[in-house]
Amino acid sequence: MTDDGGMGQAGATQAGTRERVLAETFVGLADTLVDDYDVVDLLDRLVAVCVNLFEVTAAGLLLIDQRGHLSVVASSSEQTRLLEIFQLQHDQGPCTDCVRSAAPVISSDLDQDAARWPQLVTAARSAGFRSVVALPLRLRNETIGGLNLFDERAVAMSKGDQRAAQALADVATIGILQQRTIHRNAIVAEQLQHALNSRVIIEQAKGVIAERGNLDMETAFQTLRLYARNHNLHLTDVARAVVNENLDPAAR
Repeated sequence: MTDDGGMGQAGATQAGTRERVLAETFVGLADTLVDDYDVVDLLDRLVAVCVNLFEVTAAGLLLIDQRGHLSVVASSSEQTRLLEIFQLQHDQGPCTDCVRSAAPVISSDLDQDAARWPQLVTAARSAGFRSVVALPLRLRNETIGGLNLFDERAVAMSKGDQRAAQALADVATIGILQQRTIHRNAIVAEQLQHALNSRVIIEQAKGVIAERGNLDMETAFQTLRLYARNHNLHLTDVARAVVNENLDPAAR
């Protein structure tokens, strides 16, 4: 900001760039909402975009399965995935609270919330995270999951960024809940279960790639995702081919 309260040229350029990226992201998400779109690929793109757009350290996304249980469907890093699983195992943390309340849950300094989530805060701090923003995936009165944005800094996300992140989460929710037939509830349950089943296949594929190439799980996932994007293939389809030993992404 300049001394007279106006925005300097550099600030204006940066704001314009962010607005353009945000607009392109909305268009990109909307373009995926076709009849054969892959739910897991959509959500994987969403967490990656959130990390870059809002300059947070990591992002994760949870969905409610057919039994009403939360499961990890997308994460920007292996470390984040493990932390999300820890959160679910202990039924404690901002995302579980967010899904229950269908409202954002924000901690700009996890150390200040240690009494609220003692086990989660300890695990998050060990992983290097100091703040978190949890946003619901909701449409009207229906909540189907939560989006978590983690930061290694103890900072408060701006209201503008919170609104933008919630808007992205809302677009993803609409994509999952879009009505394809009059049997809406059955289709939604099938889509959510497909997403969770796909995540299992992806985790198996990560293990196969890691073992073949003596890689860590983070690098294995990046290899899998890069191959899918470079060849314009669904992430789940590539993972299934790897598990069935029909494809080696590292040999591209």
